Amino acid sequence: MAMILIVEDSPDNMKLFRALLTLRGHQVTGLPGGDGLMATIERTAPALVLMDIQLPGKDGFALLKDIRGSVHRELRVVALTAHAMSGDRERALEAGFDGYITKPIDIHVFPDLVQRVLSSEVISK
Repeated sequence: MAMILIVEDSPDNMKLFRALLTLRGHQVTGLPGGDGLMATIERTAPALVLMDIQLPGKDGFALLKDIRGSVHRELRVVALTAHAMSGDRERALEAGFDGYITKPIDIHVFPDLVQRVLSSEVISK
């Protein structure tokens, strides 16, 4: 299965995401914020980054710019967000995210959404 990097500042969310994806056979690495993101990408070579938009320090949009401006520009990055207001999904996709998943997640659907992204589909849920 795939190496997945999760950037999420909520320990409870991180624990849930990690458990759901590990049960599906994925390797999961987590960061509580953007510090060390690029070094972690270099070290772990993830197939996918699941990134909260609201993070301490740099937000998910700024971190996405860092990724897109690097040698890792083709890395799949999905926004994980509690922001589900009208236009938020479009803003995230226009910014370059490869998908958009709202929190709280549906635990029955989340692993399948992640698999769809790994299979090169842009998703929105």
